[in-house]
Amino acid sequence: MASLHGKVISITGAASGIGLALARLAGARGAKLALADIQAEPLQKLVEELKAAGTDVIGTTLNVTSNQDVDDWIAGTVKHFGRLDGAANIACVTSKEAEYPHLTEVSNEEWEYVMGINTTGLFYLLRAQLRVMKEGASIVNASSGTGLVGRPGMAAHSASKHAVIGLTKSVAKEYGSKGIRVNAVAPQVGGTIKTPMLARVYGETKEELKSMFPIPLARFGKPSEVATLFAFLLSGDSSYITGTVNTVDGGSLA
Repeated sequence: MASLHGKVISITGAASGIGLALARLAGARGAKLALADIQAEPLQKLVEELKAAGTDVIGTTLNVTSNQDVDDWIAGTVKHFGRLDGAANIACVTSKEAEYPHLTEVSNEEWEYVMGINTTGLFYLLRAQLRVMKEGASIVNASSGTGLVGRPGMAAHSASKHAVIGLTKSVAKEYGSKGIRVNAVAPQVGGTIKTPMLARVYGETKEELKSMFPIPLARFGKPSEVATLFAFLLSGDSSYITGTVNTVDGGSLA
Protein backbone atom coordinates (compact mmCIF):
# COMPACT_ATOMS: atom_id res chain seq x y z
CA MET A 1 0.00 0.00 0.00
CA ALA A 2 1.42 3.38 -1.06
CA SER A 3 1.79 5.50 2.08
CA LEU A 4 0.98 9.21 2.01
CA HIS A 5 1.60 9.71 5.71
CA GLY A 6 2.39 13.33 6.54
CA LYS A 7 2.30 14.51 2.92
CA VAL A 8 0.44 17.75 2.15
CA ILE A 9 -1.67 17.11 -0.93
CA SER A 10 -4.02 19.41 -2.83
CA ILE A 11 -6.95 17.92 -4.75
CA THR A 12 -9.27 19.72 -7.15
CA GLY A 13 -12.62 18.25 -8.13
CA ALA A 14 -12.69 16.76 -4.64
CA ALA A 15 -16.45 16.82 -4.06
CA SER A 16 -17.46 14.00 -6.43
CA GLY A 17 -16.31 11.06 -8.52
CA ILE A 18 -12.60 10.27 -8.61
CA GLY A 19 -11.64 13.37 -6.60
CA LEU A 20 -13.96 12.31 -3.78
CA ALA A 21 -12.60 8.76 -3.82
CA LEU A 22 -9.03 10.05 -3.74
CA ALA A 23 -9.71 12.47 -0.88
CA ARG A 24 -11.06 9.61 1.24
CA LEU A 25 -8.20 7.29 0.28
CA ALA A 26 -5.46 9.88 0.81
CA GLY A 27 -6.93 10.83 4.18
CA ALA A 28 -7.03 7.18 5.23
CA ARG A 29 -3.39 6.83 4.21
CA GLY A 30 -2.28 9.71 6.42
CA ALA A 31 -2.16 12.71 4.07
CA LYS A 32 -2.93 16.28 5.06
CA LEU A 33 -5.40 17.62 2.53
CA ALA A 34 -6.24 20.91 0.84
CA LEU A 35 -9.45 20.17 -1.05
CA ALA A 36 -11.12 22.34 -3.66
CA ASP A 37 -14.25 22.16 -5.75
CA ILE A 38 -16.76 24.59 -7.25
CA GLN A 39 -19.55 22.69 -5.45
CA ALA A 40 -19.58 24.30 -2.03
CA GLU A 41 -22.11 22.17 -0.16
CA PRO A 42 -20.81 18.68 -1.02
CA LEU A 43 -17.26 19.91 -0.44
CA GLN A 44 -18.14 21.09 3.05
CA LYS A 45 -19.80 17.76 3.83
CA LEU A 46 -16.66 15.95 2.72
CA VAL A 47 -14.43 18.16 4.86
CA GLU A 48 -16.63 17.46 7.90
CA GLU A 49 -16.57 13.71 7.16
CA LEU A 50 -12.78 13.64 6.89
CA LYS A 51 -12.25 15.74 10.00
CA ALA A 52 -14.46 13.36 11.94
CA ALA A 53 -12.21 10.54 10.76
CA GLY A 54 -9.13 12.37 12.07
CA THR A 55 -7.79 13.84 8.81
CA ASP A 56 -6.10 17.25 8.88
CA VAL A 57 -8.06 18.92 6.06
CA ILE A 58 -9.18 22.28 4.73
CA GLY A 59 -11.69 22.96 1.96
CA THR A 60 -11.98 25.86 -0.47
CA THR A 61 -14.70 26.64 -2.99
CA LEU A 62 -12.67 27.25 -6.13
CA ASN A 63 -13.22 28.29 -9.73
CA VAL A 64 -10.08 27.07 -11.53
CA THR A 65 -10.66 29.50 -14.41
CA SER A 66 -9.60 32.37 -12.13
CA ASN A 67 -5.82 32.56 -11.91
CA GLN A 68 -6.07 34.83 -8.86
CA ASP A 69 -8.33 32.38 -7.03
CA VAL A 70 -5.96 29.53 -7.88
CA ASP A 71 -2.92 31.50 -6.72
CA ASP A 72 -4.71 32.44 -3.48
CA TRP A 73 -5.73 28.83 -2.84
CA ILE A 74 -2.21 27.47 -3.23
CA ALA A 75 -0.76 30.33 -1.16
CA GLY A 76 -3.36 29.63 1.52
CA THR A 77 -2.49 25.94 1.48
CA VAL A 78 1.19 26.66 2.06
CA LYS A 79 0.37 29.21 4.75
CA HIS A 80 -1.80 26.66 6.58
CA PHE A 81 0.36 23.54 6.22
CA GLY A 82 3.81 25.04 5.60
CA ARG A 83 4.42 23.31 2.27
CA LEU A 84 2.87 21.44 -0.66
CA ASP A 85 4.13 17.91 -1.34
CA GLY A 86 1.68 16.70 -3.94
CA ALA A 87 -1.20 17.76 -6.15
CA ALA A 88 -3.99 15.87 -7.89
CA ASN A 89 -5.53 18.09 -10.53
CA ILE A 90 -8.84 16.37 -11.26
CA ALA A 91 -11.39 19.18 -11.79
CA CYS A 92 -12.81 18.94 -15.31
CA VAL A 93 -15.96 19.07 -17.43
CA THR A 94 -17.15 17.28 -20.54
CA SER A 95 -19.52 19.90 -21.94
CA LYS A 96 -21.54 22.98 -21.07
CA GLU A 97 -24.37 22.02 -23.42
CA ALA A 98 -26.82 19.16 -22.94
CA GLU A 99 -26.03 17.83 -26.40
CA TYR A 100 -22.72 16.75 -27.93
CA PRO A 101 -22.71 18.20 -31.47
CA HIS A 102 -20.15 17.80 -34.21
CA LEU A 103 -17.58 20.55 -34.60
CA THR A 104 -19.44 22.86 -36.98
CA GLU A 105 -22.24 23.14 -34.41
CA VAL A 106 -20.00 23.81 -31.41
CA SER A 107 -20.55 27.32 -30.06
CA ASN A 108 -17.76 29.66 -29.00
CA GLU A 109 -19.17 29.55 -25.48
CA GLU A 110 -19.01 25.75 -25.38
CA TRP A 111 -15.41 25.68 -26.61
CA GLU A 112 -14.25 28.39 -24.20
CA TYR A 113 -16.04 26.77 -21.26
CA VAL A 114 -14.47 23.34 -21.74
CA MET A 115 -10.99 24.61 -22.61
CA GLY A 116 -11.13 27.20 -19.83
CA ILE A 117 -11.65 24.62 -17.10
CA ASN A 118 -9.80 21.60 -18.48
CA THR A 119 -6.77 23.29 -20.04
CA THR A 120 -6.35 26.91 -18.93
CA GLY A 121 -7.43 25.99 -15.41
CA LEU A 122 -4.82 23.25 -15.31
CA PHE A 123 -2.18 25.72 -16.53
CA TYR A 124 -3.07 28.06 -13.63
CA LEU A 125 -2.89 25.17 -11.15
CA LEU A 126 0.43 23.82 -12.40
CA ARG A 127 2.02 27.26 -12.42
CA ALA A 128 0.97 28.00 -8.86
CA GLN A 129 1.90 24.55 -7.57
CA LEU A 130 5.33 24.43 -9.18
CA ARG A 131 6.24 27.82 -7.75
CA VAL A 132 6.01 26.46 -4.20
CA MET A 133 6.99 22.80 -4.57
CA LYS A 134 10.33 21.39 -3.50
CA GLU A 135 12.35 18.32 -4.43
CA GLY A 136 10.38 15.12 -3.95
CA ALA A 137 7.01 16.64 -4.84
CA SER A 138 4.62 14.92 -7.22
CA ILE A 139 1.81 16.19 -9.45
CA VAL A 140 -0.82 13.97 -11.08
CA ASN A 141 -3.12 15.43 -13.72
CA ALA A 142 -6.41 13.94 -14.89
CA SER A 143 -6.50 13.43 -18.62
CA SER A 144 -8.94 10.95 -20.19
CA GLY A 145 -9.21 8.19 -22.71
CA THR A 146 -10.58 10.99 -24.87
CA GLY A 147 -7.17 12.61 -24.53
CA LEU A 148 -5.67 9.65 -26.37
CA VAL A 149 -8.28 9.08 -29.07
CA GLY A 150 -10.88 11.24 -30.76
CA ARG A 151 -14.59 10.80 -30.16
CA PRO A 152 -17.45 12.16 -32.28
CA GLY A 153 -19.36 14.93 -30.56
CA MET A 154 -16.61 15.59 -28.02
CA ALA A 155 -14.08 17.65 -29.98
CA ALA A 156 -13.65 20.30 -27.29
CA HIS A 157 -13.28 17.76 -24.51
CA SER A 158 -10.89 15.62 -26.54
CA ALA A 159 -8.76 18.64 -27.47
CA SER A 160 -8.62 19.79 -23.86
CA LYS A 161 -7.58 16.37 -22.59
CA HIS A 162 -4.92 15.98 -25.31
CA ALA A 163 -3.61 19.33 -24.04
CA VAL A 164 -3.44 17.93 -20.49
CA ILE A 165 -1.05 15.27 -21.76
CA GLY A 166 1.07 17.85 -23.57
CA LEU A 167 1.30 19.98 -20.44
CA THR A 168 2.13 16.95 -18.31
CA LYS A 169 4.98 15.75 -20.52
CA SER A 170 6.45 19.23 -21.02
CA VAL A 171 6.39 20.12 -17.33
CA ALA A 172 7.85 16.72 -16.39
CA LYS A 173 10.88 17.52 -18.54
CA GLU A 174 11.16 21.10 -17.30
CA TYR A 175 11.08 20.22 -13.59
CA GLY A 176 12.59 16.74 -13.46
CA SER A 177 16.02 18.15 -12.65
CA LYS A 178 14.47 19.80 -9.58
CA GLY A 179 13.21 16.45 -8.33
CA ILE A 180 9.54 17.17 -9.08
CA ARG A 181 7.58 14.44 -10.85
CA VAL A 182 4.56 15.06 -13.11
CA ASN A 183 2.34 12.30 -14.48
CA ALA A 184 -1.14 11.92 -15.94
CA VAL A 185 -3.91 9.40 -15.42
CA ALA A 186 -6.31 8.73 -18.30
CA PRO A 187 -9.47 7.02 -17.11
CA GLN A 188 -12.43 6.47 -19.39
CA VAL A 189 -14.58 8.68 -17.15
CA GLY A 190 -17.12 9.21 -19.90
CA GLY A 191 -17.05 5.55 -20.82
CA THR A 192 -15.94 2.80 -18.48
CA ILE A 193 -15.56 4.38 -15.01
CA LYS A 194 -18.83 4.61 -13.10
CA THR A 195 -18.92 8.29 -12.10
CA PRO A 196 -21.59 11.01 -12.15
CA MET A 197 -19.99 12.22 -15.40
CA LEU A 198 -20.75 8.87 -17.06
CA ALA A 199 -24.45 9.25 -16.29
CA ARG A 200 -24.52 12.85 -17.51
CA VAL A 201 -22.92 11.98 -20.84
CA TYR A 202 -24.51 8.66 -21.69
CA GLY A 203 -27.35 8.00 -19.26
CA GLU A 204 -27.70 4.93 -17.09
CA THR A 205 -28.46 2.16 -19.59
CA LYS A 206 -25.70 -0.36 -18.93
CA GLU A 207 -26.30 -2.53 -21.97
CA GLU A 208 -26.05 0.44 -24.34
CA LEU A 209 -22.83 1.52 -22.69
CA LYS A 210 -21.33 -1.95 -22.90
CA SER A 211 -21.96 -2.08 -26.63
CA MET A 212 -20.49 1.41 -27.07
CA PHE A 213 -17.36 0.64 -25.03
CA PRO A 214 -16.37 -3.04 -25.24
CA ILE A 215 -14.49 -3.73 -22.01
CA PRO A 216 -12.16 -6.75 -21.85
CA LEU A 217 -12.62 -6.94 -18.06
CA ALA A 218 -16.39 -7.11 -18.69
CA ARG A 219 -17.41 -4.60 -16.02
CA PHE A 220 -17.38 -0.90 -15.26
CA GLY A 221 -14.59 0.51 -13.13
CA LYS A 222 -15.07 2.25 -9.81
CA PRO A 223 -13.72 5.71 -8.91
CA SER A 224 -11.77 4.07 -6.09
CA GLU A 225 -9.86 1.98 -8.64
CA VAL A 226 -8.66 5.17 -10.33
CA ALA A 227 -7.93 6.82 -6.98
CA THR A 228 -5.47 4.06 -6.04
CA LEU A 229 -3.38 4.89 -9.11
CA PHE A 230 -3.39 8.59 -8.22
CA ALA A 231 -2.28 7.65 -4.70
CA PHE A 232 0.56 5.49 -6.01
CA LEU A 233 1.84 8.25 -8.30
CA LEU A 234 1.66 10.78 -5.45
CA SER A 235 3.62 8.48 -3.15
CA GLY A 236 7.31 7.73 -2.84
CA ASP A 237 6.65 4.27 -4.28
CA SER A 238 6.65 5.87 -7.75
CA SER A 239 9.86 7.84 -7.19
CA TYR A 240 11.35 7.07 -10.64
CA ILE A 241 8.18 7.58 -12.66
CA THR A 242 7.53 10.87 -14.44
CA GLY A 243 6.12 12.10 -17.74
CA THR A 244 3.83 9.09 -18.11
CA VAL A 245 0.19 8.73 -19.14
CA ASN A 246 -1.52 5.84 -17.39
CA THR A 247 -4.81 4.46 -18.68
CA VAL A 248 -7.46 3.06 -16.33
CA ASP A 249 -10.17 1.66 -18.58
CA GLY A 250 -10.53 -2.08 -18.12
CA GLY A 251 -8.61 -2.56 -21.35
CA SER A 252 -11.08 -0.70 -23.58
CA LEU A 253 -8.30 1.26 -25.31
CA ALA A 254 -5.92 -1.69 -25.59
